Amino acid sequence: MFQQSQQHVASYYAHSCADVLSTRPALERAHDAEVVIIGAGFSGLHTALRLALAGKRVTVLEASRVAWAASGRNGGQAILGWSCDMPPLEAALGYERARRLWDGIRWAAQELRELPVRHGFDCDYRPGHLWTSVMPRRVSLLTEWQHEASHKWGHDGLQFIPREDLPQWVASERYQAGLYDAEGAHLNPLKLALGLAAAIERAGGRIHEQSKALSYQQEGNGFRVNTERGSVKADVLVLACNAYLDELDPQLSSCILPVGTYQVATAPLTPEQATALLPSNVCVTDNQFVLDYFRRTPDNRLLFGGGCTYLGGMPKDIAAATRPFLERVFPQLKGVELQFAWGGHIDLTMNRTPDVGGEGNRYWLQGYSGHGVLPTLAAARAVADAILGETDELALYQGLSNGRFPGGKHFAAPLEAIGKAWYRLRDSI
Repeated sequence: MFQQSQQHVASYYAHSCADVLSTRPALERAHDAEVVIIGAGFSGLHTALRLALAGKRVTVLEASRVAWAASGRNGGQAILGWSCDMPPLEAALGYERARRLWDGIRWAAQELRELPVRHGFDCDYRPGHLWTSVMPRRVSLLTEWQHEASHKWGHDGLQFIPREDLPQWVASERYQAGLYDAEGAHLNPLKLALGLAAAIERAGGRIHEQSKALSYQQEGNGFRVNTERGSVKADVLVLACNAYLDELDPQLSSCILPVGTYQVATAPLTPEQATALLPSNVCVTDNQFVLDYFRRTPDNRLLFGGGCTYLGGMPKDIAAATRPFLERVFPQLKGVELQFAWGGHIDLTMNRTPDVGGEGNRYWLQGYSGHGVLPTLAAARAVADAILGETDELALYQGLSNGRFPGGKHFAAPLEAIGKAWYRLRDSI
């Protein structure tokens, strides 16, 4: 559906990694592996690393470059939870099983903190997430979640920030209150992905870029995946393509809708300016339906995003489309130079619940709905453990139901766009 490239988009992340971006060879001829993973984003990389460290012969096929899509372009916010929040998970699974999924996300938050140290790479990891309310009537959402998180889900470290204390966190008059989570974090997602890829290769795994999987078929007790110039025969197949699954598996791709999102990065501010904007150097989101998110970078830029499109394209001028929202939050940055502007596609499910499962020796991970830095790691553990013989965690995800989007291939996106327009209008009233 979407054009893929030999190069990363011109994002701040690609700029920050320019000196370490290396190419990996395309797949040539026929090869054997124990596990073949299609997609070198977070889902595929986390799964591959766990399996390679367990001694499995793993081959990862990537149509473009490692973390070329959402994993290398996202907001870099490692926020606890899922896009759907907890009620749909509890409704589908019951409290005890939903609590296990929540505990898995908290495990992922700690694991993400430790991974760079364990494997010897830097991803600009910084702790702290602040969830804010724009509207006075939605401050109660913060306090309700604080109470529920503590008394129901065992997450008792959340700190309520009243309006009078917000200047210590964010220099904006837009917000009424905030909720601070010390277990959340922000990071450079492309640096994280590149660090994971290098760790996979050190553990004996293979990664082939520019090796788009054109088709796969069952062969004997396993699968053969075909690319333009080669193929891989493996016992186990993992589909980790997310928004780019397309026609490789029409049944799975009918359960997700690609949605465009975009963000900008300012030119470097002075250290004093950057510190004044976000004194505690946390990442920030709000609780609007179409939310803003932003954070500081180590070189004192502001990264700011939040726009989305449901019809596949991107604004012709992302910087111009984003500037009003940035200046609405930070009027003191009016006219600031926006040095980078980029976008990409995320994979939405109908219920915003993750679509992670397995059938025979075929597994899949998708449907993070714009909230994937930690969920991809939690889901990858479930899939890797299932491949290694422990299926309890994966069974939790398979208890979630993600049906096809109404309207089929041609009308699903317009219907979602209409729904989004209603929620945006509701946010503005």
